[in-house]
Amino acid sequence: MTDTSPLQADIKKLIKTSGPMPVWRYMQLCLTHPEHGYYVSRDPLGREGDFVTSPEVSQMFGELLGLWAASVWRAMGSPATLRLIELGPGRGTMMADALRALRVIPPMYQSLSVHLVEINEVLREKQLATLSGVRNIQWHATLDEVPPGPSIILANEYFDVLPVHQMVKRNDGWHERVVELDNNGQLAFGVAAQPVQRFETLLPPLVRAAPVGAIFEWRPDAEMMNIATRIRDQGGAALIIDYGHVRSDAGDTFQAIARHSFADPLKFPGEADVTAHVDFQALARAAEDVNARVHGPVTQGEFLQRLGIEARAASLMTKATPEVSENISAALKRLTEGGRGGMGSMFKVIGISDPRLTELVALSDQEPPDGAKAP
Repeated sequence: MTDTSPLQADIKKLIKTSGPMPVWRYMQLCLTHPEHGYYVSRDPLGREGDFVTSPEVSQMFGELLGLWAASVWRAMGSPATLRLIELGPGRGTMMADALRALRVIPPMYQSLSVHLVEINEVLREKQLATLSGVRNIQWHATLDEVPPGPSIILANEYFDVLPVHQMVKRNDGWHERVVELDNNGQLAFGVAAQPVQRFETLLPPLVRAAPVGAIFEWRPDAEMMNIATRIRDQGGAALIIDYGHVRSDAGDTFQAIARHSFADPLKFPGEADVTAHVDFQALARAAEDVNARVHGPVTQGEFLQRLGIEARAASLMTKATPEVSENISAALKRLTEGGRGGMGSMFKVIGISDPRLTELVALSDQEPPDGAKAP
């Protein structure tokens, strides 16, 4: 990584000509700038990339999500056609593992058309290679491009990269947090000169009493409402897995990750992954506002344990070498436990369904889906 980045010069020029830009706009440029955006032209995943997602940790993750999808399909009445949609599908690993699990249920497998919502051409090529044997698969730039019909939508680490607004509390009200140029011409955080009128009336209860200097993050509801409206109108369910908090509260979670380590989010725009934690209470509220049904959230660890991940790990280990068994055990701990390096507590899972689906497996007190404990 160099001392600067191609996008940094463009952003500085924009600030010089148009003034400080809101954090959401800076984040948007860092991730999706048509030429220098982080998610436009590279593969950020894996040991050689900047971060590792749950599907890359173990095949068990995608397999269990496939079995979860099968339980939803049955609850829907086993429709003859089903759109299996993934938002931000990475290298296609999760979908490949899910489909492998679903092959043991021929009626469902035959009903599927697979739809991947992806803007990154590099990742599209890798998804094509990973899923080369899959029939009836299509790629789309947005969810709106997916043909209508009963759907199951999977979104793992999708919402955390959607641009986030940051507001800073001052004595005279809440001001938008911005990216500006300091006295040395370097990118720095600041606040807009004028407060946003009556913003406090929109705040969740926990945030209203926040002290001066507090930061509150929020994302527009449009993306969640779009998903929930599709599910409400056309049937099915969505499963959203991401890192974040279950209650809306104040706090600064805007961060950058490069080479598996935290980095300064202002230092290398376009060359590091910039994210912010997901507010699951806000997601639930947006879905309920369009009359979809909300299930959860629960922690990822609890969700996977309810689906039978421990039994699946034990089954895999009976056929594995000692070295592979050790890797499976380590993956199980990473996916389900908390603490340093663990994903089980930080990551949360929420389900959104057609109102007619009163329960979703593993998001309520139910047994694991059929096959979750199978070898």
